[in-house]
Amino acid sequence: QVHLEESGGGLVQAGGSLRLSCVVSGSTFPIGTMAWHRQAPGKERELVAWIASGGTTKYADSVMGLFTISRDNAENTVFLQMNSLKPEDTAVYYCTVRIYSGIHTDYWGHGTQVTVSS
Repeated sequence: QVHLEESGGGLVQAGGSLRLSCVVSGSTFPIGTMAWHRQAPGKERELVAWIASGGTTKYADSVMGLFTISRDNAENTVFLQMNSLKPEDTAVYYCTVRIYSGIHTDYWGHGTQVTVSS
């Protein structure tokens, strides 16, 4: 059974940095695209960044140049380095992965809270 475990969230002042990690376990198939989504109170969930198995990345306009997504394929881990954080970055951040086992299946973590104080 595939399990995603996020860590690294917390409370930080505006302008600060956090690094989120997400470890994937239980998959017997290679992990494809890995991504981070977030959901702020009262808002729709949004895609923050994704990274393909080959390393191609894509970012939401709001975090371009501020956040960096990376992955360690040997450790089945994806990271999100968040710099110059703003209060509007406050949200629950979710790790997601797509695994192909004959069909594409998306798996989600339980989320980690990031709170940026002004």
